[in-house]
Amino acid sequence: MLLRFALARALAVGGGSGTLTVSRMFSGASQPEMGDDDAIPKVIFILGPPGSGKGTQCSLITQDTDFVHLSAGDLLRQECGTPGSKYGQLISQRIKDGQIVPVEITCALLEHAMQASGQQHFLIDGFPRNEDNLQGWTKTMGYKSHVLFLLFLQAPEAVCIERILDRGKSSGRTDDNVESLKKRFQTYVQDTLPIVKYYEKLGLVRTVDSTLSPMMVHQSVMKILNESLSQTTSSCEHQNC
Repeated sequence: MLLRFALARALAVGGGSGTLTVSRMFSGASQPEMGDDDAIPKVIFILGPPGSGKGTQCSLITQDTDFVHLSAGDLLRQECGTPGSKYGQLISQRIKDGQIVPVEITCALLEHAMQASGQQHFLIDGFPRNEDNLQGWTKTMGYKSHVLFLLFLQAPEAVCIERILDRGKSSGRTDDNVESLKKRFQTYVQDTLPIVKYYEKLGLVRTVDSTLSPMMVHQSVMKILNESLSQTTSSCEHQNC
C-alpha cells in the first residue's frame, strides 16, 4: 500500500538531523513544534454526526496503515460494563440521555488505552465532542501527544438516522433509538460542529462525503492520507530535512 510505504519512507528520511517524526509530515499544522521525539503519540481525530460511519472508516483505515483505532464511545461503554467501576453508572446515564461524559473520565480512558497499546499512531473517533473535551485534551494530553489533523465525515441527518435505526436492530446499544437520536443530534450541532470549525481555522480539517458506500468513502479517505504523506515526504526529500 502507498500509505504504508510513504509512512515508512518518510520515517527513514532524515539525513544528519535524525529521524523524521510523523508530526512533521503534515503541512499547515498551526500547533506548537513538538520536536523530533518519536515517543510522542501522533493522533488523528475522527468526527462527524452520529451514524456517519466513524467506526467503520477507522476499522478500514487500520487495515491499510499502522494506526490504532480508539473509540471514545466504545471505551466509555466498556467502562460501563466493568465490575466495580467508579464511573460506570454515571457514564451509562449520560450516554442514555445523549449527554457528554465528563472530559476527565474520557481523557483518562484514552490515555490508558494509548499506553496499553504500545503503539504511537492513533485514530481517535468521537472525540473531542465539545469545547470542554477540547480544553480537557489540551490540558491533560496536549503536551503528551500531537494532533496531525481532524477527519470530518459529513452526512445529512436523515441519512444518519436511517443508518442508526437499522443498526439498532442488532447493535444492542441503548442509545440507538429515536428518542436518544434527537438528543444526540442536538448535542452534535450545538457542541461538536464548533470543534470542527475550530480545527478548520487551523487548517487541520479534511472533509469527506460519507453518504456513499463504506468502500467508496474509504477510497476518498485513503486518497487524503496518501496525498498528505506523499506531498510532505517529497517536500522533506527536497529540503533534505
